[in-house]
Amino acid sequence: MLSLRPLLPVLLTVVLVTPAPALAAGAGSDGIETARTGRQIAPGIRLESYDRLEADRWLRIDELLVDLGGSGGVHAEYLGGHGPATVAESAARHPAGSGRRVVAAVNGDFFDIRGTGAPLGPGLGGGRLLHSAGPGPGEAPAVGFGADGRGRVLRLGLDGSVTLPGGAVRPLTGYNAARPAAGGLSAYTSDWPGAELPALGTAVAVRDGRVTAAAPPVRGAARRQRPEPGTTLLSAAAGEPAAAELAALRPGDAVAVAARAVPGGDGPTPVAAVGGREALVVAGVPQNHDGEPNDTAAPRTAVGFSRDGRRLRILTVDGRQRDSGGLTLTALGGLMHRLGAYEAMNLDGGGSSTLLAGLSGATALALENSPSDGRPRPVANGLVLTAPAGSGRTAGYRIEPVGGTTEEFTRVFPGLTRTLSATGYDALLGPAPGAPVWYAEGAGRVDSGGVFHAVRPGRATAHARRATAHGALPLEVLGPLTRIRPTPARIGLAEQGEKAGFRLTGYDVQGAAAVVEPRDVALEFDRSRWSVADDGRGGFTVTARVPQATGHLRATVRAAGGSPGAAVEIPLGVGLVTLPLADLADAGEWTGAGASVAGGHPGAGLALDLPRAGAQGSAAPPRPLPVPELARSLTLWVGGDGSGARPAVELADADGAAVTVGGPAADWTGWREVTLPLPATARPPLTVARLSAVGGTGPGRLALDTLGARTPPTGPAAVPVVRDPVVATEAGVRARPWRFAVGGGDGGADFALTGADRPEFVHRGVRFLSLDTAKPTLGGGGLYRIRALREALAAAAREPDTGALAVVRAYAPDRVDLKEAALAGRLLAEFRRTTGKRAAVLTLGAPEFATDRSEGVLSVAAPRTGRTLVGVDAFARGDWLSVRHTP
Repeated sequence: MLSLRPLLPVLLTVVLVTPAPALAAGAGSDGIETARTGRQIAPGIRLESYDRLEADRWLRIDELLVDLGGSGGVHAEYLGGHGPATVAESAARHPAGSGRRVVAAVNGDFFDIRGTGAPLGPGLGGGRLLHSAGPGPGEAPAVGFGADGRGRVLRLGLDGSVTLPGGAVRPLTGYNAARPAAGGLSAYTSDWPGAELPALGTAVAVRDGRVTAAAPPVRGAARRQRPEPGTTLLSAAAGEPAAAELAALRPGDAVAVAARAVPGGDGPTPVAAVGGREALVVAGVPQNHDGEPNDTAAPRTAVGFSRDGRRLRILTVDGRQRDSGGLTLTALGGLMHRLGAYEAMNLDGGGSSTLLAGLSGATALALENSPSDGRPRPVANGLVLTAPAGSGRTAGYRIEPVGGTTEEFTRVFPGLTRTLSATGYDALLGPAPGAPVWYAEGAGRVDSGGVFHAVRPGRATAHARRATAHGALPLEVLGPLTRIRPTPARIGLAEQGEKAGFRLTGYDVQGAAAVVEPRDVALEFDRSRWSVADDGRGGFTVTARVPQATGHLRATVRAAGGSPGAAVEIPLGVGLVTLPLADLADAGEWTGAGASVAGGHPGAGLALDLPRAGAQGSAAPPRPLPVPELARSLTLWVGGDGSGARPAVELADADGAAVTVGGPAADWTGWREVTLPLPATARPPLTVARLSAVGGTGPGRLALDTLGARTPPTGPAAVPVVRDPVVATEAGVRARPWRFAVGGGDGGADFALTGADRPEFVHRGVRFLSLDTAKPTLGGGGLYRIRALREALAAAAREPDTGALAVVRAYAPDRVDLKEAALAGRLLAEFRRTTGKRAAVLTLGAPEFATDRSEGVLSVAAPRTGRTLVGVDAFARGDWLSVRHTP
């Protein structure tokens, strides 16, 4: 997912939380913030979301700032506790209490993910001990919240006992603990937080202080279901002295079980607590975890407090994604400290990291972060924030475009529409039903159903009002629609009944973009093979009605005033066919460790020698092998020798990031075709980088042949040829006040750009900034380039004699990733909008000559061969460049 957080309208309300301090750094001291959004969740709770670019990674961070024990009435409570569930599922059924509502939630403790599903640390809810850490009564780390609402990082131990018939007292070593002690008594109640109980060994049931069921004969480790409310199961490992004492009990025997949480150090026992693990900040000092097993870059969840415990900070950092590389524990502690935490603790991270927050007037929470599994993971427990429910009387409206809140949904083309929704909220930002009256000011109108109709280019504001409650949303009507582009450009479905979506984005003459809604589109397609429906989110859903077919869908948008508008054709396909990528007849040209030519299936093949268990071998192709963009999986013939070696195909994605798809252990002999599913998160286009293998149980030799791709059979996407108006004749270029050449000198040019290494300079109203593209984005290059671009934009903005900025860079798609390119484009577009000055990007050494524009920013790609002459007028009323390329 390409994340450039949109600048959303921020709901104005009384802010009871101290704003986050300006960050000097995220993971390191040299990072820069690239985007930020924020909104009030409830009085006393604010969400801040921001992106950062570090020297070696992108980061996406979401942060809840909470005022505990203040006038907002916010409570932090234990969440979940009845078996793994997603944070959203647990939050939806959390009993907030009379007159209160759930407003935010986050995942909590580490848990027994491959066993019982129970949390590994202690937990308290409503002032009761729900579960202890195990085994033993030792203190375990947790975050706790007192009766006054204040929070702190602390350690919680178990104080428990079992009184047997005759008065003998035995220590209780576990209370609803995920891992019972080997040599002691453990108790389990209906508060058990896992999916199923652990292996109990010998167990008896106790109710109302009496044994109700004696221990059955022990025949191995038996697992049991959660006890009924009011019943306690006492257990001990078979063979231990405690097990013999339990086995001697009979129904009716008096047994008393007592258990309570005991905080370490000073302070009262909290009323709510969730376990965690590593301390990140202790008494204002960030902790160093270098060299520890968990100190790797990963998705993270952390909780921190101010010194007085009244300011809570809940933070998630996305990781294991191209758009966000995650943080180490040491870097996470440094970040929490810089954000103002006096003490902080690490909660469960990885695929468990999940943060939900409310929207004003909404009844359900929204997922704010991007879980690394691609979807929220069921977790053992969490923390939930509750707040007063409010009156339910409408105090305002949150207006949003249906489909999204990004800039492309707040724009419309003349003659087209945008569907809006108005959600009422009360004075505490809680739900408040009631339909508003719609109206608009400026360049359009809103009908009674909340549909904005754009009339002419310019600014507009949509309003929703009911009595004194009001909401507004700024909108922009762009210039007339000139072209449309579908996303994705092709639709490929694997089988009958499968669905896929697409969206249409339109562009005006300046390259400003807006989503075109289904109501403004006419579709033509074979209805016997496909069905196409409005998805209710600004796009379309295509469903295959047959198992095998190809075809096209034609989408036409009618523009204002009866003009032709724009049209595009989208190739469609259903069913999977295998397209060959490499038959390995050229195996002798593949290079790598342990690679050699071998007999294939049939003909020549490739062999990878693996001299020992765990040895690695690989072979790179002699030329790039592109994978079809819609491919679902790869196929590979594998000749196994029974050694258990594992084949793999290593790929590079659109940004050059590595993607590896592994095959099964080749524990067979002879040839077998294997299928390697491609991960849905891989960013196409993909290219095969090498074939590889890892040795199995011993030495082996793996033979490989015929690499293919299983893909739906669609035709190529239509690529419209757009001739930008800046492409001019030689006379048109020379009519400009001055000129420069790219790729070679010219007698009529002021100078020639022969590379992207010239120092920054200003010439006749244009500031030229050369950006070095030698370093990859995530190797420090992006950080340098964005810094330099920001500084040049600031200089150009304040210079009265500078009318434009031209960015000069060498063609390097494998070193400038998509997110950096999008960020640079956004910065240039914002410069153009806010200053009225011009901007262009000049790419040297491109494969071919091309011109384009996006959001009014011109783009000129000049090839290595030929001559590109550019005429310039930095203060022209229209286009400021004229370009002519001579091969």
